[in-house]
Amino acid sequence: MASHKQDRIAQDIKRIVNAKMRELKDPRIGDAMMLTIVRCEIARDGSFCRIYVSSLNGMEHAKSAVAGLTSATGYLKREISNVLGLRKSPELKFIADDSVEYSAKISKILREVLPEESQENDENDDD
Repeated sequence: MASHKQDRIAQDIKRIVNAKMRELKDPRIGDAMMLTIVRCEIARDGSFCRIYVSSLNGMEHAKSAVAGLTSATGYLKREISNVLGLRKSPELKFIADDSVEYSAKISKILREVLPEESQENDENDDD
């Protein structure tokens, strides 16, 4: 179980990387507004951090964005260290995740199903 300090640091890293990736000029990242950092997991000793990145444009865009973010790891580590004042900045590992694409797919399916259910409920209420 992660401690409160680790949770706070993970949330801070997520916030910082999210803000800084909008400033990166790497063409592999492309439209950073379509990228989302799903979650951030930090090791107990704070030496390693996994950052899960998802894209609304699909898994291929997320994989290319991960390659771009990996090349900017040094810059991001320096920014994290400067903002948080950490003695040692954690090693960053970016991982492509398809959870946003999957949730958009589920949402689309639910929107297709729910209008049918709401029409059936309206008909039952008239009785």
